Amino acid sequence: MTKTTLLQAPVPAAPLLRLAWRNLWRHRQRTILLLLVVAYATFLTIAYWSFVDGYSESVVESYGRYISAPVRVAADAWYEDPDPENHLADLAFVQALAGVPGVRAASPRLHFPALLQSAYVTQGAEVVGVDPAGELALSRIPSKMAEGRWLEGPGEVVLGADVARRIDARVGETVVVSASSLAGPQAMGLRVVGIARTGVAAVDQTAVIVHLEDARRLTGVPTATVVDLDVARGAEAAVAARVQARLPAGVVARGVWDLVGPIKTDVEANRIFAHVLAVVVYAFAALAVSSTVFVSVVERTRELGIMGALGVTPRRLGRLVTLEALLTCALGWLAGLALGYGVAWLLANYNILGPMFAAISAGLPTAGLSEEVYGAVRAAYVGYSGMVIAAAVVFSALVPGRRASRLDPATAMRTE
Repeated sequence: MTKTTLLQAPVPAAPLLRLAWRNLWRHRQRTILLLLVVAYATFLTIAYWSFVDGYSESVVESYGRYISAPVRVAADAWYEDPDPENHLADLAFVQALAGVPGVRAASPRLHFPALLQSAYVTQGAEVVGVDPAGELALSRIPSKMAEGRWLEGPGEVVLGADVARRIDARVGETVVVSASSLAGPQAMGLRVVGIARTGVAAVDQTAVIVHLEDARRLTGVPTATVVDLDVARGAEAAVAARVQARLPAGVVARGVWDLVGPIKTDVEANRIFAHVLAVVVYAFAALAVSSTVFVSVVERTRELGIMGALGVTPRRLGRLVTLEALLTCALGWLAGLALGYGVAWLLANYNILGPMFAAISAGLPTAGLSEEVYGAVRAAYVGYSGMVIAAAVVFSALVPGRRASRLDPATAMRTE
């Protein structure tokens, strides 16, 4: 066998791997720099998607806590026509819901149209009858009393701040709620005990909340139009599917994502834009990593030339450079995963982003964004960041690795 044949024979992977590993720590500063770049790119990818997913979930959750519910159970006909006549036939199924995994609380509500009359103004309103104790777990409105207090019993009403302003009603005054019941027109004088200011336009401009017993007397409905469930953020769809199995025929459970209405389009559009932006971020991150590898190869031109003069074939030099990049990227990726998931966990469990969005929420009350904004944690982020690093390794093989494989040893050894 000739000398040329020996030099070009396939080299076992293990020796080349050991050589690449030693090279990493012979150039410690360069290796640490590349490792930090990769870790930062990985961290940035995870933090970006944690924010994007968490922001969308927070907007939807805000809708569920202020306007709708995390999971809603109602007659199928009521979803099509939310008239009190399409109320739930009975509430016997509610007890069975307590055993469904993920259901933390259930509370009936009765929605009905009515006329709201103060001493000065009469206007139409969408009134909601609630169980005051049940709302404490289900809704954030009870904690947003700008004046007065939350409901405690029949004969009381809580108004949104803009509703109270429009009809010129104050805490302690009486307003009249008139509605068409199953037994004919009914009217009831209710004392204003609280005025809610949530910062969510759909609540402040429309909320008229009364006790469930008063709602039943006004409408003649003996049960409720819906039963709303308190479930953990992010588990709405899964819990709704489990609840559906316990419901009688004609009754349907829907997660908040199926209840959000027009904002669903906005959320989906934001996610599409986020994906487009992510592609740009991925490309810059991959270029940053591969350019760091390229600079490393340029700085090692003389060293690589000496290795070539000692008999290492150009192909092996290219594989060596690519393998070094792969090892460094793997280490940096693991470090970035640990840091990124740690930050994502903090964002998902503590309202760190909420205060940052307080000014935005106040300026855009129709956006439905509350003061609570959380991040998200998904296993898919491993794949997202892995794609970025894989792209960087491919770039490293195509450019720096290719350059190393084309080095002329004599020329390279004269390089300073």
